Amino acid sequence: MTILELAAANLLSPMVLFFVLGLTAALARSDLAFPEAAAKAMALYLMMAIGFKGGASVADAGPSMSLATAVLAGLALSALIPIIAFNILRRTSSLGRIDAAAVAAHYGSISIVTFLAATEALKSAGITYEGHLVAVAAAMEAPAIVSALWLARGGTKGLASGSLRDILLSGSIVLLTGSFLIGAMSGKQGLEAIAPFIVDPFKGVLCLFLLDMGVIAGRGLREGRRNLTISLILFGIYMPLIGATIGLVTAKLIGLSLGGTALLATLAASASYIAVPAAMRIALPEAKPSIYLPLSLGVTFPFNLAVGIPCYIALAILTT
Repeated sequence: MTILELAAANLLSPMVLFFVLGLTAALARSDLAFPEAAAKAMALYLMMAIGFKGGASVADAGPSMSLATAVLAGLALSALIPIIAFNILRRTSSLGRIDAAAVAAHYGSISIVTFLAATEALKSAGITYEGHLVAVAAAMEAPAIVSALWLARGGTKGLASGSLRDILLSGSIVLLTGSFLIGAMSGKQGLEAIAPFIVDPFKGVLCLFLLDMGVIAGRGLREGRRNLTISLILFGIYMPLIGATIGLVTAKLIGLSLGGTALLATLAASASYIAVPAAMRIALPEAKPSIYLPLSLGVTFPFNLAVGIPCYIALAILTT
């Protein structure tokens, strides 16, 4: 498939179209909304499903050095990318240290829904990938937050043990990692036993979740437009490309497949809007959510869904 065919297929997928519906409804000031409890339940379901399926895939393939290498690479990317993002923000925007560090954390951590969208795009294109990439996704949640807190403190003060504990025990990390381990222990037989729950309804739940994310993104863009300067909006577009390039090079160095390369590039390009905002509320309460949330959810997330994922897949194909 060419990059234009990939982009067209992605743009016309139900997932992207439901996101666009939610975004349009919010910008038009519709009263469309999901109860908070329902939105949280959908997020928990998606993390559990992708974690379990990834663990079952690893169990089917067996433990390997490539798994350990990929996880270590993911940890390094998650710790390094916030430092790059922070320095770019400090030179190209008027953000102070605290806000720049909070934004940078989002771009080192990952968006599990962007990851899910990329896996579906690969399946549609008939491209296989390593199942253990879900372990890499889980590993990339926390290091970015730790790096950002270090940057916010000027790189001189140690992290409070309580803050680190809160990060490592955040619900998204616990559920994604725990589901992966359960899937790894249960294997293919365990996956088949609960397939009617975590396989068959998966795409439908993902569409509903993306509809809700579209509504949230639209509201964030409306309410935070005064804080989103041109330089920040541009950052939300070119920073994913920088991250994807670093991820692509890393994937080639550790020998990932074509599909694995596209997924690692996507992970490095994505921006968190679940785990990191929750961590920032606890660890950096003085940082402005009206800056980091609309930027990650309202700019980078739709960019990756509509343009980024097809580009990352095409680049993986061109470099293989």
